Amino acid sequence: MEPKWSNTVCRRILSTGFTLFVVLGATQVSAIDIHAASEVIVQNGTTGVLRCTFKSNEVVSSGTSVTWSFQSSQPDNQFSKAPYVIYYFSNGKGFPGQDEFKDRVQFIGDINRRDVSIQLSPTQFSDNGTFFCDVKNPPDVKGTQARTELRVVLKESLPQTNTAIIIGAVTGALLVLVIIAVAVCFVIRVLHNRHDYEGCTSLESVSSQAPQPRKKAESVREGSRCTSPSGPLQGPVIYAQLDHSGSKNSFHKMEPVVYADIRKN
Repeated sequence: MEPKWSNTVCRRILSTGFTLFVVLGATQVSAIDIHAASEVIVQNGTTGVLRCTFKSNEVVSSGTSVTWSFQSSQPDNQFSKAPYVIYYFSNGKGFPGQDEFKDRVQFIGDINRRDVSIQLSPTQFSDNGTFFCDVKNPPDVKGTQARTELRVVLKESLPQTNTAIIIGAVTGALLVLVIIAVAVCFVIRVLHNRHDYEGCTSLESVSSQAPQPRKKAESVREGSRCTSPSGPLQGPVIYAQLDHSGSKNSFHKMEPVVYADIRKN
């Protein structure tokens, strides 16, 4: 028989493990995941877009809140010491913060789609620094705020990588289309020429083979004309010189004499 204290210890261990499991599981479920671009580069005087999205297992409600803060990277700026709230969104309404950003910050996201992005227009060199995006969606209130480094530069300092990639992609696509079109035209021309060649060959073969029976028939007819006599048989023709003057040694005229007639005479 086991002692009672061992049963008590086992029960306490099981109870503690179950409590830890529930707490850890609830913590993981209640966590909110926030994403933002790590760096954004914009031209001075233009509109800068700061994207921020979040993931939550809870349904977005009126209690969902969004906070945007800013900390300047310039030592002489008033916002360089600590982050300052520049925009706050709650209960479907937005509330701009500091006067420096009050007229330049605009909410462009859709909180129902979990998009809490904002834009600055126009951007200034004083906007160089870090922007923090924080979202609370009760009971998902625990999560790490996202941060974006904003760099406001002159037009000449803008990176050309994206432009070069776009131009290269468009040029490559056009080149591929041209190659495909040339290949299709070449194949069509080859097939067309082959069709014409086969048609001419068949016509030539027909024209060259059709007259052959005629030639044979004509040759047979001609042979039959040459070999078969059309009238009475005639012997070989012998040319003899006859002297009509009565002299035996002189001949003045040649007349054909049929050998058969000579024999008859």
